[in-house]
Amino acid sequence: MRKVFIRKGLEAADGLSLGISMVVAVFLGVGLGFLLKNITPWLFWVGVFIGVAAAILNVYKAYKAQMKSYEEFEKRDALIQESLKKE
Repeated sequence: MRKVFIRKGLEAADGLSLGISMVVAVFLGVGLGFLLKNITPWLFWVGVFIGVAAAILNVYKAYKAQMKSYEEFEKRDALIQESLKKE
């Protein structure tokens, strides 16, 4: 029972970390934009774009990791099915 609780907590934290990393990436981009705004005003939007692009990259990396995990489960299930057919 305790292991299930800990596992669910870790899965929730993993999902939460993706959300936090997206927000942090956008805020860092906006912060960079404010610093660049002193040079020319339109560079603020470059910083915002960099932040949004970093957030999208974080989502893409999480997606790729999740797909890899699913592929491992599929391979495991195929091996289980093979072993059951042999018996």
